[in-house]
Amino acid sequence: MSGGLAVVLGIRPDVIRASLILEFLRERGVPYTFIWSGQHYSDNLKDVFFRQLRVPAPDIELGISAEHDAELVGRLVIALAPVLEWLRPEAAVFLGDTNTVMGCLAAAQLNIPVVHIEGCMRSYDWRMPEEKYRTIVDHLADVIYAYLEEYKRQGEREGLSPERIVVTGNPIVDVLSRYYFGRREHFEAVASPGFFQARGLRRHHYYLMTCHRRENVQDRAALARVLALAGAADAPVYFAASYRTQRMIKTFGLTLPETVILADPIGYEEFLTLMTNSRGVFTDSGTVVEEACILQVPSVQMRRSTERPQVYDVGACVKFDPGDAAGFSVEAVLDRLTRLRGKTWPNPFGDGRASERIVDDLAARLSSGRFAGHRPQDYPMDVSRAYRGDGL
Repeated sequence: MSGGLAVVLGIRPDVIRASLILEFLRERGVPYTFIWSGQHYSDNLKDVFFRQLRVPAPDIELGISAEHDAELVGRLVIALAPVLEWLRPEAAVFLGDTNTVMGCLAAAQLNIPVVHIEGCMRSYDWRMPEEKYRTIVDHLADVIYAYLEEYKRQGEREGLSPERIVVTGNPIVDVLSRYYFGRREHFEAVASPGFFQARGLRRHHYYLMTCHRRENVQDRAALARVLALAGAADAPVYFAASYRTQRMIKTFGLTLPETVILADPIGYEEFLTLMTNSRGVFTDSGTVVEEACILQVPSVQMRRSTERPQVYDVGACVKFDPGDAAGFSVEAVLDRLTRLRGKTWPNPFGDGRASERIVDDLAARLSSGRFAGHRPQDYPMDVSRAYRGDGL
């Protein structure tokens, strides 16, 4: 096989953010093969998102799983390389900053052009595995789709060529415009009294929480502070916790506050219903703080540092660092969150046409053969002299 795109995804935020991109690729007749790494594998982490967002099942599932990042990345590169060698796509497309984007190593080793969606985001915190991953993939990428001009400038400061960076806006705006704002009556019907009663909640009288990052769940003191924050809230907290987070709560012997309702990960429709009817959101997810900002729901970002400072810039979010014992003040955080209620703020993430721009650009590059120029066999005979401007 040869030609088209290989689109490599692996976690539920990937499915959400790429859902319209995949739909537009199909509508435009752009050939692609959808590859799922297996980083997220259970129904409530994967399949329910395919169903609710109407994303076709992957063409190829690698089924990668591991306990540790290094093992998962190693297995991914080993499994993906022969698939890409067989497919021989014009380009391999990756999204985000997770273990799955390290599949770009396999593409680069095979001299297949790399495309990175969500490029040039930076937290400038090298302690984060995600910061390493997004930096690596950007510097290997032949084409980078950056959501904001600010991100493009960050990439340029690292020496990335501006010719490789295309500013598109954030696809999460597109998805929410179509899936939520375009279906408000449906979500109002879902938010029935029975929906909340079944979860032990009252509409508008609870908070929603997620927590999954290593810096929070693999540090006992940090995880204890996350639970303390939730326990001090002025209403129950519905905690849709990752399986690793649930496991670490048990491992550390931590006790859940009485007002915290622990639940397994949930589907997208349920999540948006809970978010939009809550008093606010506690989260360490980058995608969730974006969604909360767009949906006008106040949030607390439980992070040391973030690659999405725009949520602070527009006044949609409060910062809380669970790892900072000296700055630990539940009262201050909750007071600031309370003062955000009832306020509105602008959407800083784009106009809802990002997915369309990405697909238009990909289609144009494929039809014009522009990806060919990124393959080593198409380089000048003496690349070093040509790069210096010495000619051939």
